[in-house]
Amino acid sequence: MAIKRSTAALAAMGFLLGFLQLVPVHDRRTLAQEAAGAGSAAQAEQAPAVKTAAEVYKNIKVLKDIPAYELIPTMEFISASLGVRCDYCHVEHHFDQDTKRPKQRAREMMQMMFAINKDNFHGHMEVTCNTCHNGSAHPVGIPEVAESAVAARPPHAEGPGEHVNLASLPQPDAIVTRYVEAIGGAEALRKIKSRVITGTMTVFGHAMPIEIDAQAPDLWASVTTLPRGRSVTIYNGHEGWAAGAPRPPHLLEGGELDEARLQADFYFPLDLHQDFVSLRERPPQKINGHDAYVVLGFRPGMPPVQFYFDQQSGLLLRIVYLTQTAVGLLPEQTDYSDYRDVDGVKLPFQWTVSRPGVQSTIQVAEVRQNVPISESKFAIPAPQAAAGQ
Repeated sequence: MAIKRSTAALAAMGFLLGFLQLVPVHDRRTLAQEAAGAGSAAQAEQAPAVKTAAEVYKNIKVLKDIPAYELIPTMEFISASLGVRCDYCHVEHHFDQDTKRPKQRAREMMQMMFAINKDNFHGHMEVTCNTCHNGSAHPVGIPEVAESAVAARPPHAEGPGEHVNLASLPQPDAIVTRYVEAIGGAEALRKIKSRVITGTMTVFGHAMPIEIDAQAPDLWASVTTLPRGRSVTIYNGHEGWAAGAPRPPHLLEGGELDEARLQADFYFPLDLHQDFVSLRERPPQKINGHDAYVVLGFRPGMPPVQFYFDQQSGLLLRIVYLTQTAVGLLPEQTDYSDYRDVDGVKLPFQWTVSRPGVQSTIQVAEVRQNVPISESKFAIPAPQAAAGQ
């Protein structure tokens, strides 16, 4: 089943990066700890060395030793934490220049943050940009006065699932098994070999055509038609590739590649135990009015993926995917709804992808299954000379 945490998440990201140039934007601790401990030994066995940020980008001072593919997500994390756009620190089209004072200040803040974590939290990423800024360019150091504080801050109440005895909940294996049954069962899923989805992606009130092609076991491609071109993402079973302004066409690495690999797993519901070395239950939560079981999926060297399953129907309601950056975990949340039966398999006909500061909704118009798909759909273009950084 190609639709999982977000069938169009990669397409959405490529679209949003381009669309943000056209439309003005008005301006966990537990997960982080478990992510750090979920297979650190395997990190040492990771294959070929990748280029550092300093080797790929110009004038990198503080983040020069991180993988190059991690720099853009790191910038996204900072932007979301401060509630600002890139041009707050950078000169547009000349990102390497140091003309703006906020850029140097950001470097100083990152060094301070790294020092705080090193000296006080044994190097664990406990304090991030968002800890103090929380969506504001200038942290508020003075508590609010009573009049406004009382109006803005409701009385303390225990969150959903607090003090729940986890042993009383269904085991993750049982939750996943029920999910497979809810969408039609393993036999019905295996009968589907390909899927073509057409519909629209809506961002900032603008609806754009999108097509998603998927073929078992792990081929996936999406094309979103933008106002000034197309956003394309491809995974061919081994490599991933994306093209869409403002970034030049590029091979996927790091979190992007991991996301594409999971995205392309056609039989993802059946492969959960292969994709994740460990599944653990968490306290239930309320998701869009539905009581949901929560399951965390762990893989060596990667942040956990959080799944929410409807307690009543067994269907998948939400996935939260975390991308590791140099300054913290960047979340992406996908909410699924409007499940319909197509050839004996239930598929969501609407899902919403939410990232810090931006949201997109995909509405499916048509699903065609077991139809031939040209191999050219999943062909990654020959390498092109990257644009100057």
